[in-house]
Amino acid sequence: MTGAAGEPILILGGGLMGLAIAHQLARRGQAVSVLSRRRNEAAGFVAAGMLAPHAEGLSGALLALGQRSLEAIPAWVEQIEADSGLSCGLRPCGIVVPFASANERDAYPTAALGTPLDRHGLEREIPGIGPGFQAALLFEQDGQIDNRRQLMRALERACSAQGVAFQEGAEVLDLHQEAQATGPRLTGVRLRRAEGDEQVLRCGQAVLACGAWSARLLSELPVFPVKGQMLSLQGPIGALARVVFGPGTYLVARDDGLLVVGATSEPEAGFAEGLTPAGQRLLQAGIDALLPSAAQWPPMERWWGFRPCTPDQGPLLGASPIEGLELATGHHRNGVLLAAITAQLIAARLLGDELEAVDRTLLEAFRWDRFS
Repeated sequence: MTGAAGEPILILGGGLMGLAIAHQLARRGQAVSVLSRRRNEAAGFVAAGMLAPHAEGLSGALLALGQRSLEAIPAWVEQIEADSGLSCGLRPCGIVVPFASANERDAYPTAALGTPLDRHGLEREIPGIGPGFQAALLFEQDGQIDNRRQLMRALERACSAQGVAFQEGAEVLDLHQEAQATGPRLTGVRLRRAEGDEQVLRCGQAVLACGAWSARLLSELPVFPVKGQMLSLQGPIGALARVVFGPGTYLVARDDGLLVVGATSEPEAGFAEGLTPAGQRLLQAGIDALLPSAAQWPPMERWWGFRPCTPDQGPLLGASPIEGLELATGHHRNGVLLAAITAQLIAARLLGDELEAVDRTLLEAFRWDRFS
């Protein structure tokens, strides 16, 4: 699928997925325009940046997609850093998953892909780990990226350097389409600009990357918000070399000692904004259990956001019910991990590249209509 000569591909959503896809398309010489309502509400600013297909215990096609993306991330980051002149904060630091017992450890879905640790090994990897954990798995192949402070900023600059056009404060209100014998085809989008006026942009190709808000534009999509609250503490530099992926809480330490703590999972909250005492108490209890000494580190920031979830927690990728509209949404808690492979696959489809058999299989596994 290739668009009309000189006609930009519209990216509906200026979050991590939208920016990643826009960057890949622009690097290939395609005109691209990103329509973004509020960039700071994107899930890419909310996540902790774990690159953890193995530590998260993924399985099946989602594990395969995550592994393929994990392999692609170093080269992807290298492109972004070259185009932006900024670091993305990639750290292949390894992730430790602690358990109350060796039996729990050995029953973990990805146990065979990690290194088993007893209590002594766990204390060696995570000094000060709470007494409730007696075993662990170390996934040295997993890591993290500083999405909130570095990756998003670098991607924005890389897109600008490649000529991507931005319309900030532009809310897409609906999709214009025309009937064809084979089904509806995209002809444009109606949007409200920051100044309040409405306009219709004609286009033959677009990418729906609106995250948790995707179903507002296309009601057939089974995407719903799952609210997450997070906080950060300032710890000593080097106090935590590994990411700790605990039950219900994770600890991600940056190079400068900042410790990102997340995240609540609140599907019942809908789009209700703001922090809640219950959510913050849950995070504090997780810190107390995982790393008691961190409870004394000074707090830095507290925030929330909305993950785009689907019934099986896998993304919606590729073709949509409307010809000319590609999907890149529903990534739930694995958006940062899956950004590289999502951008690669969607850009390839839009530019008419021949996909490898493994990629065709993955796209088929994450069709939007797989639930019916």
